[in-house]
Amino acid sequence: MPESVHPEEHVPPEPSPKKFGGEIPAAEFHRVQSGPDFQRLRKTFRSFAFPMTVVFMVWYAAFVLSSVFATDWMSQKLVGNVTIGLVFGLLQFISTFLITYLYIRHMNKKVDPIAVKLREELEGSAR
Repeated sequence: MPESVHPEEHVPPEPSPKKFGGEIPAAEFHRVQSGPDFQRLRKTFRSFAFPMTVVFMVWYAAFVLSSVFATDWMSQKLVGNVTIGLVFGLLQFISTFLITYLYIRHMNKKVDPIAVKLREELEGSAR
């Protein structure tokens, strides 16, 4: 090893202290869980997630069932070799991206602010 390099200079820095340290009592979790903010958080999440899941499952089932039971319709050509089935399949991808975008937007605007408030409240009660 060259003289200009000292082994102690290559020691990795210690990780920075955690922002949150301590233990949250179980009673605090129960208190927050039964509180109105947590109930609002659950309702806000479920009001988007459950209906969107149903919509997507019906949409996907329509594609699968059409592929199995409506093969003549799905194989109709629209333009060149592009069939209704191909368009329907591509729309599945587009709808997945759209749902993901809507989910992220909903969570960022409506759910995350409530969750941050609850987390900070819980972290403040840590011992």
